[in-house]
Amino acid sequence: MDLALQLAQLAVVGWLPGALLFHAPVLDRERRAGLAIEERLFWHVILSTAITLTLVISLAAVGGYTFGRLLAIELGISAAAIGLWRGRLRLGPPTPGLTTSVAVPLALTILCAWRFFHPAAYIIGGKDPGTYVNEGVQLAQRGGLLIEDPVVAAVPIPMRDLFFPRHAHPDGTPRSDYYGIRFMGFPISDPDAGTVVGQFPHLLPASMAVGYGVNGLNGVRYATPVWALFGVLSVYFAGARLFGRTAAAAAAALLAVNVIQVWFARYPNTEVVMQALLFAGLLANARAHTDGDRFFAPVSAALLGLLLFLRIDAVLAVGGVGLALTIGGLVKQGPRRSFLVVFSATLVLAVAYYAGPMRAYAHRPIDFAVNLPLWHWAVLIVGSAGAAVLTWSALRRPRLQAVMVRILPMAIAAAVCGAALYALYLRHPGGRLAPADAYALRTFAGFYVSVPAVLAALLGYALFARGSFWRDPALFIVVAVFGFFMFYKLRIVPEHFWAARRYLPVLLPALTLFASAAAVGGSGAGWRARVIRPLLGGTFLLLLGMHFARVSRPLQAHVEYEGLIPRVEKLAQRFGDHDLVVVESRDAGSDTHVFALPLAYIYARNVLVLNSARPDKARFASFIEWARTRYQQVFFIGGGGTDLLSYNYGMTARSSDRFQVPEYQSALNAFPRYVRQKEFEFGLYEFTDPRERTDGWFDLDVGTNDDLHVLRFRAKEMSEGRSFRWTQGVSAVSVTTFSRSAREVTVTMSDGGRPPAAPPAIVEVFLHDQLLGRVDVAGGFRPYALAIPRALAERAARSSEPIEFRLRSTLWNPARVLGSQDDRDLGVMLDRVTIK
Repeated sequence: MDLALQLAQLAVVGWLPGALLFHAPVLDRERRAGLAIEERLFWHVILSTAITLTLVISLAAVGGYTFGRLLAIELGISAAAIGLWRGRLRLGPPTPGLTTSVAVPLALTILCAWRFFHPAAYIIGGKDPGTYVNEGVQLAQRGGLLIEDPVVAAVPIPMRDLFFPRHAHPDGTPRSDYYGIRFMGFPISDPDAGTVVGQFPHLLPASMAVGYGVNGLNGVRYATPVWALFGVLSVYFAGARLFGRTAAAAAAALLAVNVIQVWFARYPNTEVVMQALLFAGLLANARAHTDGDRFFAPVSAALLGLLLFLRIDAVLAVGGVGLALTIGGLVKQGPRRSFLVVFSATLVLAVAYYAGPMRAYAHRPIDFAVNLPLWHWAVLIVGSAGAAVLTWSALRRPRLQAVMVRILPMAIAAAVCGAALYALYLRHPGGRLAPADAYALRTFAGFYVSVPAVLAALLGYALFARGSFWRDPALFIVVAVFGFFMFYKLRIVPEHFWAARRYLPVLLPALTLFASAAAVGGSGAGWRARVIRPLLGGTFLLLLGMHFARVSRPLQAHVEYEGLIPRVEKLAQRFGDHDLVVVESRDAGSDTHVFALPLAYIYARNVLVLNSARPDKARFASFIEWARTRYQQVFFIGGGGTDLLSYNYGMTARSSDRFQVPEYQSALNAFPRYVRQKEFEFGLYEFTDPRERTDGWFDLDVGTNDDLHVLRFRAKEMSEGRSFRWTQGVSAVSVTTFSRSAREVTVTMSDGGRPPAAPPAIVEVFLHDQLLGRVDVAGGFRPYALAIPRALAERAARSSEPIEFRLRSTLWNPARVLGSQDDRDLGVMLDRVTIK
């Protein structure tokens, strides 16, 4: 019954309204009735998706979204359409029936389902994917673009800086676009009302909210693979119209097995959404402005307009299409009035959206545009104005018009191919040009597609620009715009696979399309064109596909963060609706803070994240005193690294947890090769009444129930039957029990087997900010004793807060010294600290 209900819901949001709109007896229905049945079904789904997302964002904009309301509205619209056009919704002749051509998109769907439908269990915070997922769940749960967070609003004003201090510009003036940060990716716009907004535009989260309505958190996870499937099909249908079904099928298959597409099909991101909507929009644009189908003009405008609610760099795609429609006037392919009306309305809404709830997100791209060098603006303005003037002039001079129609495609192709060959073979870093930007095309070729594939794509671009440019000028120009913009500067940290997202929306599918077109696209006369070219081209594509499949094979059985969701659910069940959970800060040295976001915005727990690993003790004590009057219980989650211990409140250990989840390697300027186990370790503590202060000896077994005592250490480990932690450059231990008669501190340490090539293990030891001495640490665990001066013991005993025992260590890095996979900067192994 549940499956039947879910399928019915999917039919309502993903097929029914689009099918009715497509069949509506308006705007030259006989033209679209002539499309192949597989493309008609494709448009049913794409149109329904666009309608659904438009409704979700519209409802959320007024704070009124619920999944039930969405279903009711879509069913109402569908019923109204059936009532209005009853008896006239059946497509008449010349409607093609079922043919063998339907096998291609069907095979692609099966291939994509096999390759893509292993979605990551990425629900935690800390990076963009978790932000998208939690934005989507919040939209589904609360029904608005803005999040009214009562936990934020409840924090007393004097204590806000403990959790979300006000952010300022570099000159010290407070920011006006947002107040501070609730969680990474969730800025606070109004702390008094508790208003929080997700950092990213809401189109992808809107689709995740729909998935949440259909199948809960699993529905959210599967939204990304579905978008990736839509992307492959959009590329296929756009390519089939221009290059033929054979080349388009080869291109879509290559795309489906490429490692970039496979990775991001499983990993929450907006690029797969952009790929799907952009290539569908380009196909609709070509149907409207080249093929003369009026129905697709507003469809194209709506799809391109939706991209503005997805990513700010969608303006590149919109600008490319606009430029194509401008020069399209040379061949009577200027923009239709319905396109301009729909897109203008969408643009007005997008401007209001970015000036309102998305103003914090829009600040950075606006700042980037404002600070562009003058010559960049000159090129943009002169180029745009020149294109408009030349088009206007050519329309009044038939001879100039004929010359431009003939020369312009080849000029664009020459510019693209020339720039690409320069970037592939001659470009080098220097001045302000970073290596990652200078070698961007070489990285794309070397890591992800191969140099022959790039050369084949350039050949295909040049060949088909000559004969097919005016059949779809928007596709050629959008590819050129993205190529110049992305390969000029990536504008992303060159960590892979993360940096590869820059290639995903346009450049990767364009490469597979043009390379396939060069190999097997088009038609020709003679046995060479009918036999030799398909044979050689097919062999090339087969070898390329085998290469793509081999590179992406290690991902096939991998599920990023598999098993994480049950762990977070188990953690959430430990807290009640009236409890408060304080989570360690992002600078505490562990990743425990990433659980705060899903605990709050998926599992609806009351959560606050500390801003610093060293909060102000007096203010924090006041906050705990206040919080224990407002909430039933107040807890702390930390992995070691927060200086919280105080004589003004108590902390009682309730539980601890340690587990690992699979995480694919993230490599800087290198191709990722293996799966590692990402470890999470943390303790759960409850804030209680303060305990009576004692003057006994202090003895800490490091690595055993020590989370509250340690600051700036590595995670717990075991060696030689001992628990220990590696120190960092400066590490500290909070000493809660100290006697004025203490005269000696004994530290049990090991150098960890430092190789001769590493610097010697030298540790400076401090107590209560006073240097006790320097220790040359040898191999194997050994006790090192240092004397405590009487005056220091007297001063430390009078402290109103726990005192600090600090170690300053020389560091070494196993990856740099030994070439291992351990890239940590390590000090020494600390096993025990005893003060007596």
